[in-house]
Amino acid sequence: MAEIKQVFVPDIGAYKDVSVIEVMVKAGDTLKAEDTLLTLETDKAAMDVPSPYAGVIKELNIKVGDKVSQGSLILTLETAADTQIPPSPPSSKGGTVTAPTTPPTAPKVQSLAPAAPTIPPLEKGGLGGISAHASPAIRRFARELGVDVSLVKGSGEKSRVTKDDVQNFVKAAINAPRGTAGGNGLQVLAMPVVDFAKFGAVEVKPLSRIKKISGANLHRNWVTIPHVTQFDEADISEMEAFRKELGAEYTKQNIKITPLAFMLKAAAAALQKYPDFNASLDASGENLVYKQYIHIGVAVDTPNGLMVPVLRDVDKKGVVQLAKELGEISARARELKITAADMQGGCFSISSLGGIGGTAFTPIINAPEVAILGVSKSSMKPIYKDGEFVPRLMLPLSLSYDHRVIDGAAAARFTAYLAKVLSDIRLLAV
Repeated sequence: MAEIKQVFVPDIGAYKDVSVIEVMVKAGDTLKAEDTLLTLETDKAAMDVPSPYAGVIKELNIKVGDKVSQGSLILTLETAADTQIPPSPPSSKGGTVTAPTTPPTAPKVQSLAPAAPTIPPLEKGGLGGISAHASPAIRRFARELGVDVSLVKGSGEKSRVTKDDVQNFVKAAINAPRGTAGGNGLQVLAMPVVDFAKFGAVEVKPLSRIKKISGANLHRNWVTIPHVTQFDEADISEMEAFRKELGAEYTKQNIKITPLAFMLKAAAAALQKYPDFNASLDASGENLVYKQYIHIGVAVDTPNGLMVPVLRDVDKKGVVQLAKELGEISARARELKITAADMQGGCFSISSLGGIGGTAFTPIINAPEVAILGVSKSSMKPIYKDGEFVPRLMLPLSLSYDHRVIDGAAAARFTAYLAKVLSDIRLLAV
């Protein structure tokens, strides 16, 4: 005989007013015992709340964004007799919690207004209308990538969604031809077509060939690589003093010793110490290719757009030789005399805006590289040293990296080491 039962938020410890971050069901859904109903998130953990009964949802009383506590009404369910699962101890450590059969003070069944729309478990054409099973950590990972976990087919035990499932879903969506995602891929709205002349006088100029080529590559890199940027500063007071002395010596040879020459040498030292930054993902995305050479690209601002010529074997050359080659290849780039071979084989890139200004920026990774260093304008700052504040020349560093290959701790170590080398150029000789 059918019964009407209420399902309440179970014992979640001392937490009150916990946020509902995901609702996996809607009114009319048929549930099995232990199907996940919703996910709650505290400041320390996320918790799945399963259904203690099998049955059909008659009324849903919770939506995403609600604040709930133990005993809050989740939904009303029409069940068959003897469908309750055996009670089990609840968990509030990021795992699954089991709803009690009754709340501490169960409210009476009453007719409520229809609940606000919730996230449906699946649209038609997905996985057969079955709510996705995934741990709170996997759900959080999917949200960070902008993926609706209910659209991901699980390969784990009992069809639970794994991290690999989410990553493979994203890869498939990225590689799918435009317009063929079938409603389950990552969709991008078309750019609006605007007649700007309606609002005033306009002038139309075609993009340069370089900007057309680089624009397409930059767009691909930005949307396919999960970028994160680590910011840091380097004390270059001693380096700058030495650079000026060195520059005076080589002026007669028409060699300009720029800060970028020192940065190239310091970056090569950092790449040797942290080889993950000198690697690339292979075509399958499952292997890292470690390079036994260090070629570094340098972004050059030309009248026709940005170009990135590559200096080879940076680790095997001195600062003066790097400065000479940098001046020559930059001049060829500005004169459009650079060849395609001059722009290939890079392991890492540096984009320096120090001669223009700015305090920080987020450079876009030059695939298939996995990191790029942005350099902004140095400035004098009061730095606390040896018990007092002293003026020091500080250089802002912005390291963008591919989060599929490099984690935050590694990026922080890389920039810290780079700053250390730049602050004490004697380390370049070690």
